[in-house]
Amino acid sequence: MKYCAFLRGVNVKGTNMKMADVCQVFKDAGMTDVVSILASGNIVFSSDKNTQDLKVILEKAMSDHFSYEAFLFIRSKEEVEVFWNSVPFEKKDDLHIYSFVGMPGVEKVLMEEFQKAARSENEKAEIVNDIFYWQVPKGNTLDSTFGKVLGKKSLKDQLTSRNINTFEKILKK
Repeated sequence: MKYCAFLRGVNVKGTNMKMADVCQVFKDAGMTDVVSILASGNIVFSSDKNTQDLKVILEKAMSDHFSYEAFLFIRSKEEVEVFWNSVPFEKKDDLHIYSFVGMPGVEKVLMEEFQKAARSENEKAEIVNDIFYWQVPKGNTLDSTFGKVLGKKSLKDQLTSRNINTFEKILKK
């Protein structure tokens, strides 16, 4: 089966790794057809194992190899298609759209945090198919109140975010 692993915290805040090295870790852990998409930790691969087993195997392999606490979220090709096909916002040049890949139920936690946060004009959030989507004006991602929430230590093992365009690139592989 074809999968994508979304790694959290790759090439940010001092956790730097070359995607070629990450791909090799996946290959050494028994994955096939391994390829990286962008430098933000999106690894497309094939395996006959289920997502729960893959998460355990690959988090351990990544943690051991790179000496850091790895968090990754694995989705099948079909699940990645749902992320791409369920976007509730119209694409506009002055706005970013993010989607969040995470543990079951994290979309509700994110919506609660979003509803408490101060928002800029055109900043919106919606849950579609149990997926949290966030629209924010370009240049405001890290400065927004909600953007700051995403760095909470209590959420680091719960989710990772990607610009919606990343899902298109993944599906093209």
